[in-house]
Amino acid sequence: MTPALLVLLLAATAPVQARIDSTTIVLLGTGGPRPNPAASGPATAVVVGSRVFLFDAGPGVERRLSAAGLPVDGVTALFVTHLHSDHTLGLPDLIFTSWVMGRRAPLAAFGPHGLRQMIDHIIAAWSEDIAIRTSGLEHEAPGGYRAAVHEIRPGAIYDSAGVRVTAIPVLHGSWKEAFAYRVDTPDRSIVISGDTRPSDALARAARGVDVLIHEVYPESRATPEARPGGADWPAYLRAFHTSDVELGRIAATAQPKLLILYHIVRMGATNDELLAGLRRGGFVGRTVIGEDLARY
Repeated sequence: MTPALLVLLLAATAPVQARIDSTTIVLLGTGGPRPNPAASGPATAVVVGSRVFLFDAGPGVERRLSAAGLPVDGVTALFVTHLHSDHTLGLPDLIFTSWVMGRRAPLAAFGPHGLRQMIDHIIAAWSEDIAIRTSGLEHEAPGGYRAAVHEIRPGAIYDSAGVRVTAIPVLHGSWKEAFAYRVDTPDRSIVISGDTRPSDALARAARGVDVLIHEVYPESRATPEARPGGADWPAYLRAFHTSDVELGRIAATAQPKLLILYHIVRMGATNDELLAGLRRGGFVGRTVIGEDLARY
């Protein structure tokens, strides 16, 4: 038997290993309510093979999907952290633009109670658009704009083909429901905070993960002067968000392999100020300041 024939024989008889889809995080939008051309509204894509799992749908989400080279005709599933406007203003865009671009199946959408009512009202508000696009010369797919809404409770809410998503209840001011999400894929573990003040449940879920993506504000800048007429501004920040020092404590306990800061309420703070706040909290691990369209 020649060496070449032996190689071919061994290749033919070797056990076939299942292909593992690699996971990539794409920061589609890292901003907040303040209009910033460089930072679209909150939206994070976790891409596993050809599947795209979207977390939040802030303003500009479809254009950011396009800029990232991701499908604009529908994501695999959407997960909404909470119903604040800056996290949901992209919903009409996601629903209708993906339909116009070819979506036919209902958009799978997971999120807090109230999400179904929000999406029902969006579809009602665009009823004339729907009628023109389906009955007129565009011939869009009837019903392609629909959404399959799942109003969730804490725990595992999605589990398919190696991707498991777990909803973690967090504390976001006076919101009755707000969630962080943990995503476990064949090759990575990821926690996305959404908006939250320090959360023990989130810290436990993030312990030892590959990536923790967390919102933040600079504690040193949390003064009434940071916002015009903002006498209650420091109290608001403490109730609704997590400071850099607090996040440093969380990350020092959880020890993620990578910490990504996003949804930053900067109030003029530099990146160095934010990193210094993390160090004061006790975290000295690998950290990056999130920017739109960055990949990890």
